Amino acid sequence: IMNVFGLITIGLILLCTTTISSLQCNHLPLQQRKMIENSLQLLDKMGKKFPQQCLREKMSFRFPEQVLKPRQKEAVKVAIEEIFQHIFYIFSKNLTLAAWDGTAIEQFQNGLYQQIEQLEACVTKKQTHYFHSNEVNRLKLKKYFQKIDCFLKDKQHNLCSWEISRAEMRRCLQLIDKVVRKL
Repeated sequence: IMNVFGLITIGLILLCTTTISSLQCNHLPLQQRKMIENSLQLLDKMGKKFPQQCLREKMSFRFPEQVLKPRQKEAVKVAIEEIFQHIFYIFSKNLTLAAWDGTAIEQFQNGLYQQIEQLEACVTKKQTHYFHSNEVNRLKLKKYFQKIDCFLKDKQHNLCSWEISRAEMRRCLQLIDKVVRKL
């Protein structure tokens, strides 16, 4: 009797967990919009106004916008998850010369991490297939973020390289926000 009761309890827990996660997935675009809005505010809060001395070092990274324009919504979600992972990676190392607000950086990283977790939970294996079948988009994203990473390394993660990267991540998040509003 105890084993049957235990199995029923486990079954109910799994059922509730699945229901809750599917409810979260239904509200994903709304959650993403809030998260992106929050991330943009945190990017502003991290540092002050863009330093004048950094203007002459401006760099064009050229975000591959076509990765956010596939026909399937699922592929867009996978692309967004991938972008968040790249941003998280860039903003989780060598930030000492950035001289930014540590709390804002931490909140920014935590927000990205939570969003990655939510997207991973909502993107099924079938959806991942959509993006894997379009390996070109993955490579374009990887190349884009490698450019930013190399730029930071070449400039030895100095203040201006971080400020330019921060401005680029702002542009990137604004593009994602436009796409998410259409989902």
